[in-house]
Amino acid sequence: MTQQQREAIDSIFRNGPLDIGGDPAVQREVFAGMLASRPLPDDVILTPSAIGGVPVVEIEIDGVAPAGTLLWFHGGFYVLGSPRTSAALASTVARRTGMKVISVDYRLAPEHPYPAALDDAVACYRAILGSAEGRDPGRVAVVGESAGAGLAAALLIAARNQGLAMPAAGVLFSPYADLTLTGDSMKTKAGVDPAFTAEAIARRAADYVGGADPVDPLISPVFADLRGLPPLLIQVGTHELLLDDAVRLAARAAAADVPVTLEVTPGVPHLFQAFAAMLDEGDAALVRVTEFLGAVFAQSGS
Repeated sequence: MTQQQREAIDSIFRNGPLDIGGDPAVQREVFAGMLASRPLPDDVILTPSAIGGVPVVEIEIDGVAPAGTLLWFHGGFYVLGSPRTSAALASTVARRTGMKVISVDYRLAPEHPYPAALDDAVACYRAILGSAEGRDPGRVAVVGESAGAGLAAALLIAARNQGLAMPAAGVLFSPYADLTLTGDSMKTKAGVDPAFTAEAIARRAADYVGGADPVDPLISPVFADLRGLPPLLIQVGTHELLLDDAVRLAARAAAADVPVTLEVTPGVPHLFQAFAAMLDEGDAALVRVTEFLGAVFAQSGS
């Protein structure tokens, strides 16, 4: 059945209304309509709040006492998206892990180019470390999707540089980690990726980078020194223009003696985990996320 499932997901992407390279104001509405229009399960509780002066949405499962906190960063190439557009996946992970999600509503480009999103991420993380739930960083993990995964990696680098305590782990779904767009998969996966084109991604990269240098490791973590980062789980599909972002980021982590697990799933597109309810590979990936987080939280508590 998985081949039929993969073909169905591929068709959804290819025939969808989203144009990543289109006018940001228009595409934000399209993106929200695609991802935030469907109701969440009745036991999912969304609570808007602010942490460190940054707007967030706290996501909890009714009746579940959280075993830890996941600081979550949504996708959208730094131009689209919000905590609500990633709430379906975030709440699924919260349910499976028994944890609370704090999803950061970081500022978006082009109105707010780099370093606005990173500044928001650091401010929120600092505030969490100073709160009751963050006094034990071993009960906190950072999670990101796509651009949010690149932002999560940049947050870890910035936090280390600033002498902040590291969280227990990082989970990076299809990280957008090279805004120079020099990975081979930008060419080799053209046409295979059902959702994006390199040209469209280049337009969004320019929005975020602004006048900065895209080689800056806090913009493109594939060029960073990753020493001292916590254990990482990186997941990616082979039908992604961003495949090499994930592979090179994992290699960079391994070279820096960071415990890193890279999982490359064949035949699936960007953020296939979001389709866990209808794609066996997506469900299996989230099983491994749950196992990984359970293991690192247990180890940090020992």
